[in-house]
Amino acid sequence: MRFIHTADIHLGVVPDKDKAWSKTRAAEVTATFDRLLAITEERQADLLLIAGDLFHAPPTEAMLKDLDYKLSGLSMTRTVIIAGNHDYIAEGSPADHYEFQSNTVLMPRDCFSNAYLDDIHTCITGFSFGQMEYTEDLISDITPQVEGAVNILLAHGGDSTHMPLNFRKLANAGFDYCALGHIHKPKHMVKNKMAYSGSLEPIDCTETGRRGFIYGECRDGETRIRWEPLNCRSYINLGFEVKPEYSGARIVDVLARQMEKMGDQNIYKIILSGHMGNGVRPEYDVLKQRFQVYDVIDNTLCEYDMDKLLEENEDNLLGKYIMHFGDADDEISRKALKYGVEAILATGEK
Repeated sequence: MRFIHTADIHLGVVPDKDKAWSKTRAAEVTATFDRLLAITEERQADLLLIAGDLFHAPPTEAMLKDLDYKLSGLSMTRTVIIAGNHDYIAEGSPADHYEFQSNTVLMPRDCFSNAYLDDIHTCITGFSFGQMEYTEDLISDITPQVEGAVNILLAHGGDSTHMPLNFRKLANAGFDYCALGHIHKPKHMVKNKMAYSGSLEPIDCTETGRRGFIYGECRDGETRIRWEPLNCRSYINLGFEVKPEYSGARIVDVLARQMEKMGDQNIYKIILSGHMGNGVRPEYDVLKQRFQVYDVIDNTLCEYDMDKLLEENEDNLLGKYIMHFGDADDEISRKALKYGVEAILATGEK
């Protein structure tokens, strides 16, 4: 029995709403899901398991119809879906009563259900969210439901407010595989037995690294899985250590070459460390015109000897300014210290 496990696709999400590429990213989330369906059909997988948060919010009937149409293109694959905390099934909502025309099962809300597929002798046990939060562990005591069959648990959660899970108990429950959702970073919890597939596409700047899905096979009582990347774009934290002798143009040029090498399709957060030369102001707008730059975090230190400056100017404006900002360790305060000291020294008034 061959299966594909995915979760946290978040159809309908609009990532990075204040950025120029936001609408493009929204379209890419849908396009990557479509590519996953194409892979599912190409491999003739027996099962497509979707472990919650297929949608970014509870779906409308029109959204469910679009999904149903797409899933009807899978000629050999049965799809089993559970709702997560984002696309939870509220009483009376479209998802609560929608009848799929494709070979698809959406597990009902707030109860454990089983989908037994006789031809592949496989039982999928799942729980759909009927509300946004659950602080109680409702899943970890569940056990396989059909003796002798391939038993798969489909679950969403794993933190204190979204269905806490006892992973050790689940690992010993006897399921052939536990397909988990909610954690966006792919994570193999128990080798070949329990895993988070992670999201198909990263949906905000904190989700660095590749994203993808899990392909698995259950054969002769043994399960084997492998994670495969699929996302078209990644968020990358690009660190760069600045030296006092670097000019602004040099800093921009080095960063541009690094981003070209890593791929101009990615979205970058630039994190600067080291020491910035006095008066050096790199033109980051040049980079933002060529690349997708989410943010520039300047953690560089002033080249000035602040202790010496404070000692020499303790009773004047410069000294009081340094004392005000000198102990702060957040980015805005560091910038205020650096730029303020430069401005005061430039005026010659202390």
